[in-house]
Amino acid sequence: MAFDYKKEYKEFYLPKSKPGIVDVPSMNYIAVRGKGDPNDDGGEYKPAIGLLYGIAFTIKMSKKGDHQIDGYFDYVVPPLEGFWWQDGIRGVDYTRKEDFQFISVIRLPDFVTKADFEWAAAEATRKKKTDFSAVEFFTYHEGLCVQCMHIGAYDDEPATVALMHEHMSAMGYELDINDKRLHHEIYLSDARKTAPDKLKTVLRHPIKQAQNIDKK
Repeated sequence: MAFDYKKEYKEFYLPKSKPGIVDVPSMNYIAVRGKGDPNDDGGEYKPAIGLLYGIAFTIKMSKKGDHQIDGYFDYVVPPLEGFWWQDGIRGVDYTRKEDFQFISVIRLPDFVTKADFEWAAAEATRKKKTDFSAVEFFTYHEGLCVQCMHIGAYDDEPATVALMHEHMSAMGYELDINDKRLHHEIYLSDARKTAPDKLKTVLRHPIKQAQNIDKK
């Protein structure tokens, strides 16, 4: 049976619908950077997703070709994820989607090296006659975070984020979003096939120990 990251690492991909604290280790990803409203048909987001999956499935199907990756095991391609930010805003403002900047990612199995990734980019370019130069090998250590499963439309995420921040404060932490630690979403549903009120999205925000400002 193919290794499924969602099932094997439930603490990262299948949290409960109430906030919790998680310490996320360093992971390697396929990544594409861009900006603009993700709902814009002529924007940068949808082509970026196509590039990610082009590389992801080239690596997954490498077992059938001449490039044999050392340590390869059969696996389910992990879900699409996204790191989002807007200049001058700590968090995200859903009313200003045109100002979004993003790094869209798909997790890589640990056995995939940067050299394997570079082979996959070249192979996908050759086979698909598409420019994959925007795709990068991206390593990210997310660290301590508050997260929650959000069920519903993307525009309704602020209510879940508010619950996350309440829990964070109650547990003695404070928000640590900055230019290195970002609002993070993991998409467990296909938005093309799922009703908005049934979408499942993992929401995650970086946190740190709250500073004690009580000088009594």
